[in-house]
Amino acid sequence: MSGLIGKKIGMTSFFDANGKYVPCTVIEAGPCVVTQVKTNEKDGYTAVQLAFDEKKEKHTSAAMKKHFELAKTTPKRKVVEFRHFEVEKNLGDVITAELFAEGDFVDVIGTSKGKGFQGVVKRHGFSGVGHANKSHGQHDRERAPGSLGASSDPSRVLKGVRMGGRMGGDRKKVQNLQVVKVMADKNVILVKGSIPGAKGSYVLIEK
Repeated sequence: MSGLIGKKIGMTSFFDANGKYVPCTVIEAGPCVVTQVKTNEKDGYTAVQLAFDEKKEKHTSAAMKKHFELAKTTPKRKVVEFRHFEVEKNLGDVITAELFAEGDFVDVIGTSKGKGFQGVVKRHGFSGVGHANKSHGQHDRERAPGSLGASSDPSRVLKGVRMGGRMGGDRKKVQNLQVVKVMADKNVILVKGSIPGAKGSYVLIEK
C-alpha cells in the first residue's frame, strides 16, 4: 500500500464543475524521503520507511543522524513505515504529492483532538437524568450518568460501563476520502470531507 506522511493545514471549500459545494481538508503531502527499504531476506517483511518535516540537528540523536546520513538527507521529525509499497523505491528517493491524482480515493490516519476529561453527555451522548421532568424532585441532574448497576450483588461497577473520562487523543482512520485537487508545485492536496486531528498535526495518507 503506497502512501505519504502529511500535515493537516486546515479546511476550506469550493464549488465543483457542477456547481456543487464541496467541503474539503487541505493537507501538506510531503515531500517525503525514503530513509530505509526493508526486504524479506534481511528484515522478514517488505516495507518502505519515509521521513517528513525538517528537524534541527541539535535536537537529533547521534543514531538518528547517522540513519539520515545513509539516506543522504537532513534530519526529519516524523518517520513512518509503509508496508507493501506498490512502487519500487530506493534509499534517498523523494516522494511528493504527485503520488496522488485527482479522483483517487485515500485513507487518512490521524490523532483526534484531545478534549480532556468529559462527562457522559458529551462523551457518550447520554441525555441526562430527569431532563424532561426537571420539576419532579430532580436537582442539578441534567448531565448526570444515572445508575451504574446492581447494588449488594455484585457490589461493584461492572467493567465496560460507559462513564465520564478522558476523551479524544485517539488514533483514528477515515476511509475512502476522494482527492479533489492536487497542487504538486506546493505539495498540497485537497481531500473531500474532514480528517481527524488539529491544525498542524501529522497524518498518514494511504492510497
